[in-house]
Amino acid sequence: MTHPSTAIRTLRKSLTSRRAARRSRQGLERELASYNTPSARLDLDAVLARHDSADTAEIKAILHRQSMERIIRAGS
Repeated sequence: MTHPSTAIRTLRKSLTSRRAARRSRQGLERELASYNTPSARLDLDAVLARHDSADTAEIKAILHRQSMERIIRAGS
């Protein structure tokens, strides 16, 4: 059985790690949102094309979601 203080420390570390990951992802999303013109996106796509798709999957998913959000906002 795990001692309660050990479980609490583990939970705190987990929460701290999750918060840091969320802040990092939000920063990445803000940075990627700045590539909002067709020419900027082409430049970014050219950079991403030089890397392994497994390495760029998260970035491509964010860019896709942001593009869809722009399309939805434009249609409203």
